[in-house]
Amino acid sequence: MELDYLKHLTRSDDAATVLDDMMRVYGQDVWRYAYFLTKRTDAADDISQDVFLKAYRKLASFRGESSVRTWLLGIARHASLNYMRTAFFRKVTLVDRIWSNENERSAEQAAMERLQTERIWDMVLSLPAKYREILILDAHYDCSEQEMAELLGISRGTVKSRLHRARAKVEKLRKGEDHDA
Repeated sequence: MELDYLKHLTRSDDAATVLDDMMRVYGQDVWRYAYFLTKRTDAADDISQDVFLKAYRKLASFRGESSVRTWLLGIARHASLNYMRTAFFRKVTLVDRIWSNENERSAEQAAMERLQTERIWDMVLSLPAKYREILILDAHYDCSEQEMAELLGISRGTVKSRLHRARAKVEKLRKGEDHDA
């Protein structure tokens, strides 16, 4: 199905249509992944634009060995890592908050849920990059262990180990927070 999607895209002579379609289907996933890696909204904006331009240029070389989403997330990962290696990123660190839409909840309930979600994301974002990234791929993107291994260039055993350690670190942080209250 994914390969059929790409074949459909490459039949179009209109580059704007191809880019628009890819961005509509995968744009939020790519942007969020870049944000989770860099912790910067402006960087995620730039990186996601670069990802789709690179993907469009390389569309003919896509072999279908992974899903389109995994392919795009791989491009986003490399672009994010390159961005984080720059001197600018190392000198300037800004963290923005992700707020979700509140639908048909009381203001108090929405505020409590937002506070809890913010605390959890703060814990996840405080983890070292290798643990933060594996948790985000698992929990947010629902990637399989094999997809994570391919995307990160590590073995499935390492994926399992990092995932276990990342969950344990978040649990330890959560329990430490509960004791402080």
